[in-house]
Amino acid sequence: MRPLRPKPLSAAGRERHTALVDGYQHATDSDRFKVLHDAAEILLDELSERCLVERRETKEPFGLDDALVRTVRLIPRSPAGAPLAIHFTGPGLILRLGRWWEESLPTCTCDTCAEDPRGLVERLRAHAAALIEGGLWERVRRGVGGSWFETRLIGTGVSEGHEGPLSAAGARDARRGGFAAAVQWAPWQVRA
Repeated sequence: MRPLRPKPLSAAGRERHTALVDGYQHATDSDRFKVLHDAAEILLDELSERCLVERRETKEPFGLDDALVRTVRLIPRSPAGAPLAIHFTGPGLILRLGRWWEESLPTCTCDTCAEDPRGLVERLRAHAAALIEGGLWERVRRGVGGSWFETRLIGTGVSEGHEGPLSAAGARDARRGGFAAAVQWAPWQVRA
């Protein structure tokens, strides 16, 4: 595949353009995803007010360079409810639900993929709604090559699953925690 050649840009085009590095396109206007941070703040505030949860904010190492990122966790007061965590990474978010569900919003910040920030906000809200309604289940599955986690999220407008390998220690820990059989997380309790 031939590398793409940049076209000359007008003054207005210089603000939003695609940089080429080693023949691949990269994001140069990641500011368009800042709306995700605002939407996540609003969602966390709404859920903290509406549901019986404990809110914890920390700065944690995250990513390859172990940069500190702000992380907010909502932990239901009932242990039967799955926790929600949002990592406020560079231009986007990492959404964690329960023990293994993890999703990057956006999945790619490059100008070519051009993920719509409004669609990502809707996805964030739909996933959170499915979680608090009790739509998340998770389990550990043993296989010939080792153990795997399986997770499924089902709710209004959401029906997705993820799976991935677990280390031997991670699998033992998960089975001790009751994940050998499928765990259906309970709905979050709502304030009276």
